[in-house]
Order: sequence, then C-alpha cells, then structure tokens
Amino acid sequence: MAYYRQVGEIPRKRHTQFRTPEGGLYAEELMGVEGFSADSALLYHRHLPTAIVDAVTVEETRGALTPNLPLKPRHFKTPALTWDSSDVDAVTGRRTLFGNADVVIGFVTATAPSPLYRNAAGDELLYVRSGEGVVETIYGALPVAEGDYVVLPTSCTYRVVPSGPMDILVLEATGHIGPPKRYLSAKGQFLEHSPYCERDVRGPAEPLLVDGEDVDVLVRHRAGLTRFTYANHPFDVVGWDGCLYPWVFNIRDFEPITGRVHQPPPVHQTFEGPNFVVCSFMPRKVDYHPLAIPVPYNHANVDSDELMFYVGGNYEARKGSGIGIGSLSLHPAGCTHGPQPGAVEASLGVDYFDETAVMVDTFRPLDLGEAAVASEDPKYAWSWARRGPDLD
Repeated sequence: MAYYRQVGEIPRKRHTQFRTPEGGLYAEELMGVEGFSADSALLYHRHLPTAIVDAVTVEETRGALTPNLPLKPRHFKTPALTWDSSDVDAVTGRRTLFGNADVVIGFVTATAPSPLYRNAAGDELLYVRSGEGVVETIYGALPVAEGDYVVLPTSCTYRVVPSGPMDILVLEATGHIGPPKRYLSAKGQFLEHSPYCERDVRGPAEPLLVDGEDVDVLVRHRAGLTRFTYANHPFDVVGWDGCLYPWVFNIRDFEPITGRVHQPPPVHQTFEGPNFVVCSFMPRKVDYHPLAIPVPYNHANVDSDELMFYVGGNYEARKGSGIGIGSLSLHPAGCTHGPQPGAVEASLGVDYFDETAVMVDTFRPLDLGEAAVASEDPKYAWSWARRGPDLD
C-alpha cells in the first residue's frame, strides 16, 4: 500500500539499537520490493527471522493447465465444486480455475485454519465471496468478511482462520498488485477521481505475538514449494513501520462512476497487477441519457480475456444464460461477446442495476485448470444463438 503506517513499538531512528526489556536487541528485518528501490517496511522481531532448522521439498498438487480449446465463451459454477475432506484450508485446499504466465486464479471453500504460508513468487489477492474469519499475518491480524479484498504482499507470512465456511477467490500474481496508478498522485495519495481512498483501506492495527518453537511455514517460490521449519514462531514482531503491508478493502466501499451513456469497464477498475486488472461492478444508478441503453454493447476484447465472477444481485446482461451467484464467465480474446438475447430491450428505461461482480481482465490468454473443467456448464457458448452441439 502506498501510504505510511506505524504499528507497535519501533525505535526513533532506522537501523539503530532497539533493545528488549531484558536488554537484548530486537532483530530488525527490512521487507522491501524491487531491490531496495520501492516500497518497504521495517519489522522488529523478538527472535532471528533467519533461524531455520529444516527445509523439505513439498510436492506441487495444483495440476496442469490446458488451453481454452476450442476457443469459446465458457461458464463455470463454483458451487458445484466439492472437496474430499470436511477440513479444507485456504492454502492447501485451493483448486485451480485458470492461469497463465502472470496469474493463477483459484477457488476454495475454507472450513479449517490454514498452515502458515508465504508466497515468495508474487503478491496475492483474496476476495471473500461469503463467510468471515481472520487473516493472521506477520504484521498483525486482519478481520475479514463477505466482500473484502485482501492484498497480501510478496513474502508476507500469513494464515487464514475461518469462523465458518468461507468462499474465497484467490489471485496469485507473478508480481505486485495495487491500486491503478492513475488513481494516485506522484507521492502515492489517492486522487479525487479515484472511486476509493485511504479512508476505505484497513491495515493491521496492532502486533500479533505468538510464541512457539520449531514452527513450519509453507513457502511458494519460483522453483516450487518448500516447507521451512523455523526455530521460533514468525509471528514475533513487536512493531513495524513503512509503506508495504497487507491491507483490506471492501467492495461495498467502491463508489461507482456513472454517466449519461454506458461507461466502459475501466471505470470499474480497482487493482492492477502484472498484465492483468481487477474491476468491481457494484449496484449503481445507470445511464440517464433519454435514449440510453444501460446494458453493455457487444464488444471484442482484442487484447484481453475477460473473466467475470458473479457475487451478488442480478446481472442484467446475462439473464437467461444460467448465470447465478458464484458463477464465472470467461469471454476470451478472439470472441465478440455481449448481452444475452432480449437483454437490451429489457434494459430500456431501467435506472438502477442491483448487481455485484468481480472482473479480471488478463492480457495473456487464460488456460483452464482442473477446477474449471470440473465445474463447466457446456451449454453457455450457444446461449446467444440458442442452438448448438450441447443443446441437441
């Protein structure tokens, strides 16, 4: 996140002696991105954050990706996904829906606490579709609930502790995720035209101190997965400050930008990542030109695949296609897409849409993961013509 925060106890000057009540030195850790040239945070540990006593390779289980062939629009139903165990966690229980060289998109219905986990290959973005719980991090705890986006910086050690079943959409980037640059000043402040601002952002409020010895942390890195065993629990940070930390933004705090005629998807943009963007579609007053057509026009995303996750209300452009809460639609580059038959006429004169959705546009094609294959509705591609091979 772009603005400075201070949590817990820290010394007045950076890189100076900071002593424990017993007279020893706290161990300083700089968490920084882009080789000391961008955002960072200074964390102060009770114990050495470098003290590992074991390291074991962990087998990768997310499965292979397959190309979207034949190329066509597709519909997937996350409520159809099932797990083999009743104890599913938000890290090892993720099932892969889509992926490319820039991002892997997964889904999980978490019911149990996850192991301690650190993604050292890129930032993560969690979207809580339903349920509530706590994301415990090395920086402190973040209570989360339905509608929350959680941004977790690269190498932030965390775990997810659900209070009950939590449906979570997970984006694992190969780089960094943050607000669109056009929303920010040169010094990182949200500008007046931004649909959200610092007042809408929640960060850790106090340190989360946990004692323990020989504690396992699962680490994803560029070469695969490794389980480290640390001499002491990594949640031993008494204080930190800086501009790099996990943060939460609730989709309900996104203020929609509207106009007299239909506005293009970039007005809904919420985050940007390496070769992808994330948008939030919220309940809103719609186009108020007397001859306006409120639903989207037919369009061809010639440079991107469009993935829409439907999380609330009724999505006007997709009525009659089987889309429901928890559905995902994928409209790939190379296919023109638009409203379902009759949706344009039905929208005329409508002044308000009650719909909530999360959209991910990727600038490289999305391949399909095993969870997409397991949850696909094969009839969707033919819903505009109302005839096709799976309708016979």
